[in-house]
Amino acid sequence: MFDNLGEGEDNWSDRQSVGSGKDARHFQLEKHLVTDSRNKKVGSFLTIHDLTEDVLKHQKEIYKATHDKLTGLFTKEYLFDRIHDSLTANRDKQYWVAYIDIKDFKLINDIYGKEMGDEVLREIANWMRMHSDPSWVYGRLAGDTFGICYASERPRVAMIEQHISEFTFKSGTFKQNLLMHVGIYKVSDPDLDISIMFDRAHLALTSIKNEYNSHVAIYDDKMREQMLWEQKISSQLEKAIEEKQICAYLQPIVNISGKIIGGEALVRWLHPKEGFLSPIKFIPVFEKNGMIVDVDKHIWRCACETLASWKTQPDKKDMFISVNISPKDFYFIDVFSEIQGLIKEYDIEPRRFRIEITETVVMNEVENCMAILNKFRKAGFIVEMDDFGSGYSSLNQLKDMPLDVLKIDMKFLGGSNDNSRATTILKNVIRLSDELGLSSLTEGVETESQYRMLSDMGCHLFQGYYFAKPMPIKDFEELCVKQQA
Repeated sequence: MFDNLGEGEDNWSDRQSVGSGKDARHFQLEKHLVTDSRNKKVGSFLTIHDLTEDVLKHQKEIYKATHDKLTGLFTKEYLFDRIHDSLTANRDKQYWVAYIDIKDFKLINDIYGKEMGDEVLREIANWMRMHSDPSWVYGRLAGDTFGICYASERPRVAMIEQHISEFTFKSGTFKQNLLMHVGIYKVSDPDLDISIMFDRAHLALTSIKNEYNSHVAIYDDKMREQMLWEQKISSQLEKAIEEKQICAYLQPIVNISGKIIGGEALVRWLHPKEGFLSPIKFIPVFEKNGMIVDVDKHIWRCACETLASWKTQPDKKDMFISVNISPKDFYFIDVFSEIQGLIKEYDIEPRRFRIEITETVVMNEVENCMAILNKFRKAGFIVEMDDFGSGYSSLNQLKDMPLDVLKIDMKFLGGSNDNSRATTILKNVIRLSDELGLSSLTEGVETESQYRMLSDMGCHLFQGYYFAKPMPIKDFEELCVKQQA
């Protein structure tokens, strides 16, 4: 039953197990020497203690400490320890870490309940056990995210892509394809903190965004550089606003006779070290992190300051400035109260401060947006819809929209294989705006022929490089003076 009982040794102690798996028994064996009064060996005896209950209890405690209660996978902390051990013991191998995220998992909990959500997580854990190599180390990181570490010369994207795209959750009559995204990081330094490796794998997911045909992305240093850039300019925003490095440029808006009657306020950043920063380098960053609200509020104030200064200038006292309202503005602040407060502070006629929204805002938040826009119009503001025709506007909703101006982007013509059909649509959109009682404003006008064509179609207002590029407010004012001369 027991092996190697220490024959020939006077005293010894040993732990041994008998059997395996659930049937295993664990014992503490101790041999004790028996001597007489003259300390002469006269014999020995063996004591056997059954430690099975204590061993199983200890194993259970270790398991609970190292395994996720819901899925039975390794916990985040134990997963990191196991990965560290693998990387340390096999420095000659190429390792990869993968960060798995279930998209829209919150919707499953909200619609079908937490029990169904838990079942989904358990099913994914089972799926990982079935499809993973025995050498892989994997576990649950948090919530609906999982982590894997595996050794391979290549990242094995095609294999992962196939398994991810084929995953279907079934429970009774319920069947649902689950969308999962995977970010992969190539381990180049085994001594790097494991949490940083997963941070980089997670960062790779940002390149997938909301795509449904691509499920896997591999981290590269450009992503890290972009992240550092975003952190850098985000940390500088407050100071940039205070010092007016971020300012409003105006792009002229002209009527059918070519006279400047107003301008659109566009944000620009005159960075003290980077120089002139193109909006494409910082606007998407602030749109993503919500800081666009601070930018917009600053530009609104700049527009009000300019309009207030124009009140005493006869050639500009009737001019307007259009300002952009970001989708995030509607989420984070009371847009109407914010702008109404500025109008009162600078004593400006509301009609001279035009509200410009994109059709994306309207289509995503129809009822709420309509209510806010109605408040603006009742207060005397003019409301413009920007980029009409570049998205998926609903004509049924358009008839009820509280709008005054329809802005049409000339890019609408750019990607067409049939220019005559695109021109026909453009002409009819302008006619539609007329019949709905809306003014039409075409932006992106770059040539005289485009201007003439749009004029013949009945367009009312125009904006684009043919007339002028966006410019500092002082240059805009000088241009207006020249036009009057």
